[in-house]
Amino acid sequence: MAQGNFVDHVKIMFRSGHGGAGSTHFYRDRMTAKGGPDGGDGGRGAHIILRGNAQYWTLLHLKYRKHIHADNGQPGSGGNKTGADGKDIILDVPLGTIARDFETGEVLCEVMEDGEKVEVALGNELHAQEVVLDEKLPRFPITTVRRVEQDERRD
Repeated sequence: MAQGNFVDHVKIMFRSGHGGAGSTHFYRDRMTAKGGPDGGDGGRGAHIILRGNAQYWTLLHLKYRKHIHADNGQPGSGGNKTGADGKDIILDVPLGTIARDFETGEVLCEVMEDGEKVEVALGNELHAQEVVLDEKLPRFPITTVRRVEQDERRD
């Protein structure tokens, strides 16, 4: 066996997806005098998941993937339409793989069984549109809620 074919340690920067922005939208129609809020929520950001696979015995397939960025969620739109969720990234790893935080050295997870799935970077939840209506005239949406947390790790 050549020495370069067995890789048992890789350092990868994971970044989960951002949640999509919620939509602040009012229903508009020529037949409706005062339409209410009908903005949709944003989609969920994608997760990064490690899956145990008994067919793998080395991390060679991950050696040159230094940055793994998950997809972002799509923004919501009018008509109470929720944005699309980001597509999760599933990485197959050999059994016995231990994921550690690079900066703190904390053990995040250990994959021990075939088919076991462990989320190492969680995507943001959807951004709710939560429209607040003012009771005085004119009626208009005031705010949307935005969550900006994002899970980023170096393992």
